[in-house]
Amino acid sequence: MKRAFFYLLGVSCGLFISPQLFAQQSTDSLLTSATLQECIRYAISHQPVIRQSLIDEAITDRTVKSKLADWYPQINLDYNIQHALKIPTTIFNGNPVQQGVANSSAALFGLNQNIFTRDLLLATNTARDVRKQSQQTTTRNQIDLVASVSKAYYDVLLTAEQIKVLSEDITRLERSLKDANNQYASGVVDKTDAKRATISLNNARAQQKAARELLTAKQAYLKELMGYPTNSGDVPLAQDSAAVASQVSGEDTLLTADYKSRIEYQLLQTQESLLQANVKYNKWSYLPTVSAFINYSFSCLSPDFNKLYSQDYPSSMLGLKLSLPIFQGGKRVHNIRMAELQLQRTQWDYAALRSQINSQYVQAMSTYKSNYNDYLTLKENVQMARDVYDMLQLQYKEGIKTYLDVLVSETELRSAQLNFYNSMYQVLSSRIDLQKALGTLTANY
Repeated sequence: MKRAFFYLLGVSCGLFISPQLFAQQSTDSLLTSATLQECIRYAISHQPVIRQSLIDEAITDRTVKSKLADWYPQINLDYNIQHALKIPTTIFNGNPVQQGVANSSAALFGLNQNIFTRDLLLATNTARDVRKQSQQTTTRNQIDLVASVSKAYYDVLLTAEQIKVLSEDITRLERSLKDANNQYASGVVDKTDAKRATISLNNARAQQKAARELLTAKQAYLKELMGYPTNSGDVPLAQDSAAVASQVSGEDTLLTADYKSRIEYQLLQTQESLLQANVKYNKWSYLPTVSAFINYSFSCLSPDFNKLYSQDYPSSMLGLKLSLPIFQGGKRVHNIRMAELQLQRTQWDYAALRSQINSQYVQAMSTYKSNYNDYLTLKENVQMARDVYDMLQLQYKEGIKTYLDVLVSETELRSAQLNFYNSMYQVLSSRIDLQKALGTLTANY
């Protein structure tokens, strides 16, 4: 009864605590204030593609260890027991004689030690490069993820800034509509100004609604890239446009590409090392395979099954085995030549990759310079549009300018601000592409 009581108590506590622990884990997996670096770190820890790459690394490591395990002594046991339904018969001196007994059992213990095999030699020489190739594949996936998360982060952040611009524009239009209605009520102007203000206000509200819907979609895409829980709220971005704008610099245009810093180039170098090992592996096919063995066996024979194991007849053997294929129809020559051609082919892979990297660098640099110039121009346009709006607003209140002039300047200000944030995203996005082309974009966050 006491055991049953404590068992039920333990189960009840477990059921009560488990949901709380699960909820705590779910809460711990959410970000409270996310900078770009925090989003990248979260993505590297939770993104399914990266988790799969890490599992692939573990699989590769186990595969290498499995291959190298053949260097250790291999111990085997073979056992059998059998009953002859009819004892075999042989002819001895012209007379049929039954050979053997009805019941038999045998066990064989064997120990085999590989001394030289080309498969084990290949596994030993390539273990480091095979592991490195798996790690470099993970690094490449992480770099691609860093680029995608960074672009998505900037996109969400600057879309939110555009919504703020539209909110400020709506506030200005609401104030302008109120002024137009007051002037119409006092008989200063006709109903046209109020209608124009209403049209502009409705357009701004519709544009803001569309931007908010677009922001929801961009948040969903960012969460997908990060591996963020889908049933949680939006990712709480901690940075603002001013912090992001500080990352834009003309110094990036002075950098030059280095092929060896690209992960694709490093992967190709590892692949070349593995192909060189493959050439040696095929040349080793002319060498013998050598192993040592020790076998111990015992046999039990009896016509009576109950006395089968009453006496055994042991035997043992110690030896060295050498295996050397002498002629295989030229197969080894063809395999060696094929491995050499595969290695030779990598030289053209290097040439193609260098050309590709140079093309990516030139395109990324040109795009970044163009976007950076647009960014500086549009930044200046925002300030000028704001000055024009403030001046026309003041002149309108003094009766010098018409409301149409104010409305046009307000529209120009809104367009300049929205275009500025679009250009900021373009320059930041092209900066990520440039860093990737240069090989300076890393997954170390």
